[in-house]
Amino acid sequence: MDELQMKLLIDLHKPNLRQGPGGEAETKRALKLAGLDRSRPLRLADIGCGTGASTILLAKELDAEITAVDFLPEFLDELQTRAKKHGVAERITTMSCSMDALPFNDEEFDVIWSEGAIYNMGFEAGVVAWSRFLKPGGKLVVSEISWLSATRPAELQSHWDGEYPEIDVASAKIAILERHGYCPEAYFYLPTYCWIENYYLPMQSGFDAFLERNDRSTQAKEIVACEKAEIALYEKYHDYYSYGVYIAKKI
Repeated sequence: MDELQMKLLIDLHKPNLRQGPGGEAETKRALKLAGLDRSRPLRLADIGCGTGASTILLAKELDAEITAVDFLPEFLDELQTRAKKHGVAERITTMSCSMDALPFNDEEFDVIWSEGAIYNMGFEAGVVAWSRFLKPGGKLVVSEISWLSATRPAELQSHWDGEYPEIDVASAKIAILERHGYCPEAYFYLPTYCWIENYYLPMQSGFDAFLERNDRSTQAKEIVACEKAEIALYEKYHDYYSYGVYIAKKI
């Protein structure tokens, strides 16, 4: 991806509450399933936080010192603005760096949280690399693109083989956690409205303004076309894939 493409993608996604599928109710459900101790202060890293939809909710729900990590400083700037509006800015420290080069100390965090982002380095690589930052008994909460059935149409299989070959069924993801020192505690997948109402529709509503801001350039039109193709694929095949939310304890 070249610099212009990245600039355009930032421009398209920065105004939106979410940069991927998710929901407030689902973040709260994951919190409940993780069984976090709310009677004491926690240290939490939210990796791949985007503009902070989950970060801000976590800051409201927990007595936690949160480090919000994203490689795009533009998203972190927006997160800080939103955190101030919600009155939780003092609980959140932002950090612009790659998720595969985190400068954290061993056993620094009680919780590592990552919604819709671990695919950037790969699920297995992520859960292995991040384990050393978790205290023993600490909780890992991540969402990862997952198959919802053992079989799926060839067109869909071909698409994801090209986009993200690590996509797999939940049992395979859970087995990875078990192999790498985690005790899986819970799993659920994001329902359709987390994709359509919470992510795709807000993004679609901004397409025209995005194109106008960028003089309806060829590159801007190509990005909108790619997003429309992704939406069409999900609308056709949503019974076969979603983000699975995986909650596990470091042994």
